[in-house]
Amino acid sequence: MPSISHKGTQMPASPIRKLVPYAEAAKKRGTHVIHLNIGQPDIKTPKVALDAVRNHNIEVLEYSMTQGSEQYRQKIAAYYAKQDIFVDAEDIIVTTGGSEALSFTMGTIMDNDDEIIIPEPFYANYNGFATAAGVKVKPIASSIENNFALPPISKFEELITPKTKAILICNPGNPTGYLYSKEEIHQLAELVKKHNLFLVADEVYREFTYDGREHYSILQVEGLEEHAIVVDSVSKRYSMCGARIGCLISKNTEVIGTAMKFAQARLSPPTFAQIASEAALETPQEYFDAIIEEYVSRRNLLITELNKLEGVKVATPQGAFYCVAELPIEDADHFAQWLLESFEVDGKTVMVAPAAGFYATPGLGKNQIRIAYVLEKEQLVKAVQILGKALTEYNAQ
Repeated sequence: MPSISHKGTQMPASPIRKLVPYAEAAKKRGTHVIHLNIGQPDIKTPKVALDAVRNHNIEVLEYSMTQGSEQYRQKIAAYYAKQDIFVDAEDIIVTTGGSEALSFTMGTIMDNDDEIIIPEPFYANYNGFATAAGVKVKPIASSIENNFALPPISKFEELITPKTKAILICNPGNPTGYLYSKEEIHQLAELVKKHNLFLVADEVYREFTYDGREHYSILQVEGLEEHAIVVDSVSKRYSMCGARIGCLISKNTEVIGTAMKFAQARLSPPTFAQIASEAALETPQEYFDAIIEEYVSRRNLLITELNKLEGVKVATPQGAFYCVAELPIEDADHFAQWLLESFEVDGKTVMVAPAAGFYATPGLGKNQIRIAYVLEKEQLVKAVQILGKALTEYNAQ
């Protein structure tokens, strides 16, 4: 048969979704699977967004503008202004989710075999985007010992070569929930200016910050305009993962102009999803206040319950809705599969995301898992109880 491309064979499988067949098999056996593996919020999508689609009287579903509707982009700019981020509609390209924004970014600023430095663990699909673009990820490890804080800037400098084009961060972080401080952002800003690199920030969890901490965007750093590229999305902010609407933002006109050529090749972002996303911008602050209060409560409960388990170490998230836990096992991939194939308590088991897939360095994260605390608190408590019993039985084998 004809051969598959080398790039195709190198594409990594999702650590979040690769266990789905085992979960489906467990469900067919009658086992209830508690999903801790995926960041699909159980929060209701704002009614104003859904009503905008329900009540629309479109008769011809036309192409939208390649860069997204001008009215929507103007409203996005107004949203950012409320966050003390000042951009124009012309600085924004609406994309099919944050994923497409990241793909456009990689294609715009990097060629084959160029390098991008990313603190790990990181959102697993960064590996996939880089592979698809022919780009090499140069990881720099952060540690659960200090809550996955930004590694020393000297470690970044050690990795910079003539092939290095950018540094990529997720803030707040997926999978760690770490929130970069203003000082850390400024350290990175000085580094990319010194070495003439791009600083790309995935800021899709901007609203979800806890304990009085505030998000600080790379777009707020003066003098970084030509270096800063932000990726954003409505998926988590408004619990609209299925809308597949995101955006790429930069005040660098050459970046936007080049990314537009990639956008033209895919024609346009979806019209109805833009209508819903534009309406979502009218969501009142009370919606976010209630969600943040709920996530803080879930986080605190989850961390408390995990700390009761012998041998488990967990980092405390400062944002987003994920945490990384280190387990007293050697292989989280095997453990996660065993949970779905061979273990249950009262007809229930749990599905977790093995953390090795969130690292690029082989061997790191082998005994770690990512947990998404997007479930009701009763479910979280039950899931951790099952996890504790599972660890005892697994280690007794």
